Amino acid sequence: MLYEMHRAYQPILPCGSKYLQLKWDTAKYEEHKKRIQAAKPLVDTSAPATCSHLHLKLGKLKLEEDRLSVIRRYNRLLLEKVSCIMRTKGQIDSKNDYEAKR
Repeated sequence: MLYEMHRAYQPILPCGSKYLQLKWDTAKYEEHKKRIQAAKPLVDTSAPATCSHLHLKLGKLKLEEDRLSVIRRYNRLLLEKVSCIMRTKGQIDSKNDYEAKR
């Protein structure tokens, strides 16, 4: 079949034998197809490297720690007040011991 095709083949450059030129061009094209199939992508599609300071927000953690320490302090004070009330059986601490002015 290759022998019959060389008669209809029109090479781009002038040549001595259309049959040999067709064979060489076919071989080049087959080699080109193999290289295309074996080619690996050149574009890097992996995720970019992430910086730890962008995920670990130290300022935000510090603010959260400060807020939690204030909450713990208020809870401790409240617990002390409640325990004092429970120990003293809830006496009234707002006695009015003053003399009325005339």
